[in-house]
Amino acid sequence: MDATPTHTAAGFGLGSRIRAQLAHMSQSMAKIGQLLLDNPELPLQLSITELAERAGTSAATVTRFCRLIGYGGYPPLRVGAAADLGRSSALDAWDQVIGYTFGPAQSPAEVLRTLLNVHVGALQATADLVDLALLHRVAATLASSRHVDIYGIGGSGLVAAGMHARLYQIGINAHAWTEVHVGLTSAALLGEGAVAIGVSNTGRTSETVEMLALAGARGAFTVAMTSNPSSPLAVAADVHIQSYAPGEYLQPGAFAAQHAQLFVFDLLYLMVAQQNYERTTSTLAQTTAAVANHCDTQPRPPRVTRGTTASPTDGTPL
Repeated sequence: MDATPTHTAAGFGLGSRIRAQLAHMSQSMAKIGQLLLDNPELPLQLSITELAERAGTSAATVTRFCRLIGYGGYPPLRVGAAADLGRSSALDAWDQVIGYTFGPAQSPAEVLRTLLNVHVGALQATADLVDLALLHRVAATLASSRHVDIYGIGGSGLVAAGMHARLYQIGINAHAWTEVHVGLTSAALLGEGAVAIGVSNTGRTSETVEMLALAGARGAFTVAMTSNPSSPLAVAADVHIQSYAPGEYLQPGAFAAQHAQLFVFDLLYLMVAQQNYERTTSTLAQTTAAVANHCDTQPRPPRVTRGTTASPTDGTPL
């Protein structure tokens, strides 16, 4: 027999109501209660029948559960769930975008120290994770490849673009794709002798997974750069290179995570450059010369028109 309420739950949020009654619930109702505590968003996603199936019980039991914790039925419970999620949204947004170790009351000096520790820690942890033998193998494959695709979306797209620029400068036919349509178009044209690299901190960016999987299906050698070796992107690739995702950041595009990825890519770039010293030096000389006029940081002498001499002070002809 189902328990009856021991006190009124009016004024409490959904989670508080469930916890207040959980010890008094029948086994079937306790399953519903625990399911909603673990997944408070479910009432907004599932019908009453779907929620009952997820909890292994009946819609009638869900209705009795709603009444037990002070709601008139499932629709009022859904309203309560929405209100709970709304109240927590501001704090959740701060945690997910800025990170839970950075409080709004921290001084600038404290933020600086914390941020420095996060970035240094991410780089050190990534260095500890690097499989140098694997990285050397990937570098050798890149050096001899006929075409390289690098896929990344959002913040990982910036990392992909940076790697493309570095490789292209030393004569590797590399291209970065940060939009899924053009990325898939390129992946469809790959084949043996090509390399495809997918960049995603979480390894769960669906567009990147799709592009890399298609490249692999076309015969390209595929590489995943993620912080999660069991992620869909890592599973889809021939080899996985792991970078460290700092726990202080929950937002996947955080700069510390990107810096860790760039660190590994910089190491990979140097290894590729070492594979063919003559080609590297030749292409670097050509590409450096091509942009030399736009990279001159030395002060240029003042231009002097014929028959005049520039004044070093005010520019008035002497």
